[in-house]
Amino acid sequence: MRLRRNSLSALLLIPVAAVVGVSAATPIASGAVPDRAESVYSSSSPVTSVVASKVTLAVPLPPDSLPHPAACDTLSYLRWRSADGPRSSADADRVLVAQPGIFEGAGAFDSVARNTVARAAELGRHIEFWALDRRSNCLEDHTGVRAALQTGSFDTATNYYFHGAEADGGRFAGFAEGDATAWLRDQGLAQMLRDEYDVLRIEFPDQAVRKRKVLCGGHSLGGFLTGYFAEWDFDGDPATTDDAGYNQCSGYFALDTTIKAGLGLRGLDIPELPASAAGSVEDVSLRLDTALPVLRLPAVINPETTNLLALAGLAARLSPDGVNDLVQRLPDNLNITGTLRTLLSQDAVMFATGKPDVRQLNATNEAVLGAILDDNSQPLGFLQTSVGFVGGGPVGPKTFPVPDSIARSPLALGMFGDAPKVSPTTYDPSTVYRWVDYDDTAGSTAPDARLYTSPGSEVTSIGELARSLSEPPLDFTEWYFPSRLALDLQQNSAPSFAHNHLHPDGVNRNPILTFRGSGGIPVADSGNPRDEVIQLPGYNHLDVLTAAARQNNGQPEVVSTGLADFAGNFT
Repeated sequence: MRLRRNSLSALLLIPVAAVVGVSAATPIASGAVPDRAESVYSSSSPVTSVVASKVTLAVPLPPDSLPHPAACDTLSYLRWRSADGPRSSADADRVLVAQPGIFEGAGAFDSVARNTVARAAELGRHIEFWALDRRSNCLEDHTGVRAALQTGSFDTATNYYFHGAEADGGRFAGFAEGDATAWLRDQGLAQMLRDEYDVLRIEFPDQAVRKRKVLCGGHSLGGFLTGYFAEWDFDGDPATTDDAGYNQCSGYFALDTTIKAGLGLRGLDIPELPASAAGSVEDVSLRLDTALPVLRLPAVINPETTNLLALAGLAARLSPDGVNDLVQRLPDNLNITGTLRTLLSQDAVMFATGKPDVRQLNATNEAVLGAILDDNSQPLGFLQTSVGFVGGGPVGPKTFPVPDSIARSPLALGMFGDAPKVSPTTYDPSTVYRWVDYDDTAGSTAPDARLYTSPGSEVTSIGELARSLSEPPLDFTEWYFPSRLALDLQQNSAPSFAHNHLHPDGVNRNPILTFRGSGGIPVADSGNPRDEVIQLPGYNHLDVLTAAARQNNGQPEVVSTGLADFAGNFT
């Protein structure tokens, strides 16, 4: 395995609008071609070298599935291709196919995908990047965000989601609960892997083409899903390997994750259980899944709050310097209040009492977005980006939910990231906090920034983050993550999928390119001499997806450059 510290990279993209139809058929009988629709979506990115589109395939769930909306009998993914390259994926030099992480949608890959495709084109290669969207995301309603992007008014979105207003001919029906989500209890590992396989099989019917053309990978949880995909046998017959997962890809890429089947904490694997015990564990898991089909918390992580992130991005996208557009319009309920206090309280007293009230802080829309996701404010490591620093007013140490002395210690296992946390300290109406972008923290607009960060540890542009959160038609944050998938991933030997999990050497059969942020995620080594690990100083967990095309050291972005090079090695 080679270890590389840095590389070079890329640019971004553009838009238009088209719909492509392909002949009909019922899904998934071998050789069938389902209905296919593709629409190019517009972007505010100034670069016009990449075309982005949403692709939807008609792929019904099994006949014995619980009742579900018709939209859930489809699979969708985002496709990025070179504007100067072939229109057909079949003619692309290579296709990278990515699985999203937990609570993550296909839109999260928008920046890294555009940069990778653009960089490859600069090198004379026409590659594509596909980001898969989980089937459960069919329950989401992005009408308000889409309509606000058309009208240019943030009120279009907030009136739709919060006040029953009409947009695009419809009204928000609320967040799905109860019977509306019961069908998700079957959306576990086996169905998710089958969905990825079906997308590849539909788009590239010839297995030899898939093996030659496709690179499989993912971010965060997506790396573990890719590990299972590599070890899966889709016809259940280990003697015929054309249907083995490792034979659908020629290599794997891991974006701040590792390619391996089964979850483990800091390299500690979950042990295989005896068959009798495995059956009992799975039975308990299925009962939990039936009771709680959507993985959620009372605050911070649930459908309402993950949509809040898209709205925060939208506010910053439409009016970066507008003041408190989101916070002033949020509903006053326990979920939203608990979330705001958890993410933005400076200390435990402020969290417990709600005083001062975070809603009274004067901050621009960009500063609100930065406060929610930047590594100097966001308490949870898996939600952090290095996106700049807060300016415009005084700041002080942020000790909630834990002080830096604990959050940055080895005992925290990286759960809170490694950046010191700060918070605004004045609620004076005359003070308006603003955001200082990643490439301006060394300037005079935020003198406190030098005490807590440095240009080398800031990698993502606040404007690009806002765009990725709001513009793609498949969103950045996932509303309805199926509990069944999380429960399946805790069991390496569940009887329900033992007849498909047949190739324990699947990961070892292809080379792996791994990108490691500051979290120190363990790396799987396939033993292939072409395995490579690229270290990413200054990158947090989300930065591997969102980092700007040009970095503060004057060099192109590292992840997209590495992916473009990796794709070029398969010739």
